[in-house]
Amino acid sequence: MVSFLRHLTPSEQVSLLFVLVFGLLALASAAHLLVTLRDGDADEALSRRRQDERLLLRHSWAMAIVFWCAWVWGAGMAVVLFGLVSFFVLREFISASPTRRADHRSLVLAFFVVLPAQFALVWTRQADLFTVFIPVYVFIALPVVSALRDDPQRFLERNAKLQWGIMVCVYGLSHVPALWLLDFRGWTGQNEFLVFFLVAVVQTCMLVQHLASRGEVPSVAPAISRSFHWRGLALGLLAGAFVGALLSGLTPFKPLPAVAMALVACAAGSLGHLVMKAIKRDRGITHWGLEGRSVTGAGGLLDRVDALCFAAPVFFHSVRWNFG
Repeated sequence: MVSFLRHLTPSEQVSLLFVLVFGLLALASAAHLLVTLRDGDADEALSRRRQDERLLLRHSWAMAIVFWCAWVWGAGMAVVLFGLVSFFVLREFISASPTRRADHRSLVLAFFVVLPAQFALVWTRQADLFTVFIPVYVFIALPVVSALRDDPQRFLERNAKLQWGIMVCVYGLSHVPALWLLDFRGWTGQNEFLVFFLVAVVQTCMLVQHLASRGEVPSVAPAISRSFHWRGLALGLLAGAFVGALLSGLTPFKPLPAVAMALVACAAGSLGHLVMKAIKRDRGITHWGLEGRSVTGAGGLLDRVDALCFAAPVFFHSVRWNFG
């Protein structure tokens, strides 16, 4: 199988992967439709579960289409698409907490200066600058802009919320299209496989963790997440590592390094997902979108990409440090 894939051109390999992904999504959607019809008039708990599954499938289709468009239109359009996703998830994050009039300039700076500047640095391949732009320069600039508004009430909380949102929703997510910046000796023009590798292992890990959480297993942090436990995390990491090993032939990694990179990405994504749940509990919400629908119009998108926001920068820098 690997030998067959290696004899295909890069475009044919990516096309085959998308055929496989869309085929699996079509099968999952058909199976969900049949199960829903079989349930009929189900109780409230089962209906809510089916609604969550339907929302998960819808967002999976949306993300698959986003990645397909990014591949069809090239690296430049991938930067634009992920910039739009970043804009929507940042809106969801900020909308979870009230803001004051003094924060408006900082919000305008975040959405219309910082966000496009960060993705512009990715577009222009300024790898060294894009990794420090937000954590260094923006980290200093935003509180200064807020302080000039002369409103000290809950100053630290307001600015910490905005800085944290930018770090997760803009800085973290910008590392996904940044994978196109990496160059490997003897392996060029195929960086879309790195993006596919990252998304595949992280999403597999999160799916297995979700399925493993249905049993009666004590949670590690029940006040934050009743579904987070060591067994589920271990099963998710093993599943992500297995998928990473299967996909190693399409990446610049050999099987063992591919497993190591998959474990790094999955661990960062899983723990980041737990952190985002803690933030939701602090804000008094269960989803970034109310009943599966976001007040920002993005449809709870942050619930689907929060693990990727944490996994992407860790994966990017791990690959960059270990493979030059």
